[in-house]
Amino acid sequence: MTDPTFAKNQPIGKRQVWEAWKHVRGGGKSTGVDGLSMDAIASDPGRYLYPLWNRMASGSYMPPPVREKRIPKGDGKERKLGIPTILDRVAQQVIRAELEEEVEPRFHPDSYGYRPGRSAHDALKQCHARCRGSWYVIDLDIRAFFDTIDHETMLSVLRKHTDKKHILLYCERWLKAPMMKEDGTLEARDRGTPQGGVISPLLANLYLHEAFDLWLWETEPEVEFERYADDIVVHVTSREQAHRLLNRIRERLGEFSLSLSEEKTKIVYCWKGTRPTDVGEGCDRSFDFLGFTFRPRYMAKRAGKGGGLWIFSPGISHKSEKRITATLRELRIFRWQSLTLAEVSRELAPMIRGWLGYYSLYCPSGMNGLWWRLNMRLIKWARRKFSLATLGAAFVRIQRICREQPHLFPHWSRGFTI
Repeated sequence: MTDPTFAKNQPIGKRQVWEAWKHVRGGGKSTGVDGLSMDAIASDPGRYLYPLWNRMASGSYMPPPVREKRIPKGDGKERKLGIPTILDRVAQQVIRAELEEEVEPRFHPDSYGYRPGRSAHDALKQCHARCRGSWYVIDLDIRAFFDTIDHETMLSVLRKHTDKKHILLYCERWLKAPMMKEDGTLEARDRGTPQGGVISPLLANLYLHEAFDLWLWETEPEVEFERYADDIVVHVTSREQAHRLLNRIRERLGEFSLSLSEEKTKIVYCWKGTRPTDVGEGCDRSFDFLGFTFRPRYMAKRAGKGGGLWIFSPGISHKSEKRITATLRELRIFRWQSLTLAEVSRELAPMIRGWLGYYSLYCPSGMNGLWWRLNMRLIKWARRKFSLATLGAAFVRIQRICREQPHLFPHWSRGFTI
């Protein structure tokens, strides 16, 4: 039982904890090492939030270990997450809200990730616009960024941006909180800030603000870039400038205990129809950024216009398409025999709308193969549901429904019909 007589020597109010709880409650519901669920806290908030405030305000709050969770990446590897307890997320949100208010105005305008009022689409639009003018792009990939942030350097960066002792106190404790591995053992950490934490994205942004954004702006003010967390694209005017700047970036990141993934970092020639084809020999001609592939694409002529032309533009990446296809495969839609087609639509609609909303921003025709695969799964569902002899008969059945109810599925209403 927490002693309510603890001296409240940290300037943290009950209202801050309550607002943080409301914010966390609207997010993910994964439980931490204590197994305490969102619903359990919501059933009696005072029972849990008052002791949390009491400990935070007295400086006695110690974060529990984060729970290790591994999720597959598109390249066959795994990404290691650290899932805090729900109450620890509330505590992190208390500090994040206060720190964010202090440092947000200082961030570079070309930093987009995990910032209020900014989105991945904003970064993509800026990147697309700049690729029209720049001849070359440096596609940077930082090796295991979240896992290699140096704690002492991170705390040094924090001290440059805030002198609030309670922020420094708790951020240091979160950085050094151990991780409970999947086998139940505890792993001490001397570097990294676990993906999955509420405070981690802000700390990561602050780290790269010092390591990259501010440095590049001060030393190469004419160079433009887009950064979304640790995904960075730099625009340059020549191949020579690209090689020189890449070497300087490599050295700069090394000063912050970071390194580039040499097999993924590359210099890309932004070729389009008005540029000579032989200038960028030896360079890549495509790069991935935020789920899109930027590459030369042929734009066919319109009626009454001249011939077609080649442009350098984004479209859904092969990796993103492969990931969505894997999701559809795992759903095993053909087995949803107890549902009507309208119920199938209600189950799938949130995902379809999300994919449409994000990936159809550029080159929506690049998603045709994806929608064909989804429609084929609906046809296979119909064959089993209505006991039809052939796929052809199921095709005719779904095609008729599509014509009669073109708005039944979100992708049908956007023209991706059968």
